[in-house]
Amino acid sequence: MTTVLLIFASACAMAYMPMAPKPVSTARTIFKTASVGTLAVIAVFSGAPLLLSMALALCAIGDALLSRETDQTFMAGIGAFAAGHLAYIALFLTHPSSDPGLILDRPAIFWSLIVLGIIAATLLTPRAGDLKGPVLAYIPIILGMGIAVLSLPDTDALWLALPAALAFIASDLILATEKFLLPPNHPSRKLTPYPIWILYWGAQVGLLLAFA
Repeated sequence: MTTVLLIFASACAMAYMPMAPKPVSTARTIFKTASVGTLAVIAVFSGAPLLLSMALALCAIGDALLSRETDQTFMAGIGAFAAGHLAYIALFLTHPSSDPGLILDRPAIFWSLIVLGIIAATLLTPRAGDLKGPVLAYIPIILGMGIAVLSLPDTDALWLALPAALAFIASDLILATEKFLLPPNHPSRKLTPYPIWILYWGAQVGLLLAFA
């Protein structure tokens, strides 16, 4: 059953790929949401931790909201993703193998995330307009997810969690750059939706495989 669902999720993700840079449409919303929503269903059927199912479901809701591309749905989408990241943070820190003492054993990643947060806040604050508050609240949450995953040991399938979390962060950084830093007609806007989607969906699959 889970194999069939994973194939379906993959098919939805591939179907969404050419739609990523396209204008808002019902089909675009359906395929984007189903790509991650199905992963949440897989987590439930596979007996994965409830926090994983919650995180994936919240992110799927965020996908549905962000796919509509209005300021209102963007703010609501940020809220859904923030809740999803908080669920991931709780998942990482409550895992039986989790050890917060391991976080500072990877100082290069830890301090890179801290510096990255400072740079992101500095660049985005003057350009986010009415979305400044949600954006500034979101930055420490997404980076907190990257820091929390450092508490997991590099054993068994858990080794997938760190690269998945970092891919998630990279996807969000590209999205923030696209939305707030690139001019409306910048040619890079034709390309950014593809790495955003590949990194994001790959991250969700990686986290599913790490904990399911």
